[in-house]
Amino acid sequence: MNFIKVSITFFLVFSIQSAFAQYTEVINSNRPGVSRSAFSVGTNVAQLEVGPYIVKEKHTPLKYEVSGFGVDFAARYGLLFEELEINIEGIYQNDTFTDNRGFIAVENKRSNFKNFAIGAKYLVYDPYKKEEDQPNLYSYHANRTFKWKSLIPAVAVYAGANFDSKDNSYLPPDVEGFSPKIMIATQNNFAGGWVFIMNLSKDRIGTDFSDFQYILTLTHSFNPQWVIFAETQGIKSDYYADNLFRFGGAYLWSKDFQLDTAVTLNTKDTPSVFNVNFGVSYRLDFHKDKETDNGNSKEDADKRKPKKKKKKKKKDNVDFDDDGSL
Repeated sequence: MNFIKVSITFFLVFSIQSAFAQYTEVINSNRPGVSRSAFSVGTNVAQLEVGPYIVKEKHTPLKYEVSGFGVDFAARYGLLFEELEINIEGIYQNDTFTDNRGFIAVENKRSNFKNFAIGAKYLVYDPYKKEEDQPNLYSYHANRTFKWKSLIPAVAVYAGANFDSKDNSYLPPDVEGFSPKIMIATQNNFAGGWVFIMNLSKDRIGTDFSDFQYILTLTHSFNPQWVIFAETQGIKSDYYADNLFRFGGAYLWSKDFQLDTAVTLNTKDTPSVFNVNFGVSYRLDFHKDKETDNGNSKEDADKRKPKKKKKKKKKDNVDFDDDGSL
């Protein structure tokens, strides 16, 4: 029975711990979806998230097909403050574009970055900071009860810059060089291991083909190791518009290493999209609790404890004769 209680408590803490601090004891990855969490990785934490994928596209009206592979990646680092994170992210793809409009199919090999951006994210509002919002480690059922406060999300803002190469076949005509990108990310942490994330972004601002995107992600953790998710992504611009759907899951191999997989598809044929990816997330954890600055760390507390006096060993009783001899 004690083992069951300990397991339930550990699961409870794992399911909601990301709600109460930037830094967590286990890795906090944005994968396997493409949405961005409102929370950072924590100060002095360097994190790499990589996902190779295969892609299949077919455009029925224009009679072309795309088949190939690629990799999406993100490097994240918590800098200066718990709320601040800098990151580099992008997608590199290598494929074959097949034009079927003529009597003979014409193939064109392509490879380039679909996007490459550098930016920073900052948590501007955290509703989980207050002590009364901390989990009740003594009541499993109390923490699984719906709370109206959970409808108030954590909110972060992102600002970055795209760097697009010239004559990139994945991008609209005349889109190259530098262009700004902004985003708002919100996150709700509900009882029972449910998390809802929403991203609203404006990309390639100032170009003739700036796009607006929204991403809605719902994740659920069954236990400390397994998580599943469902996601929808909407893209709207004068060059490309789509509604994508993703489904998948992740497995926590260790506190610093995560594996994941996901499937992406849509419901149209201009073009139809089908992607399968497999990803990994790994962090280098150099985080140190800022409590050491105010003398409240465990080490400081230990130093303030009074030292215990060593007990003197009692000498064995020895019988002496009347004359003092043994």
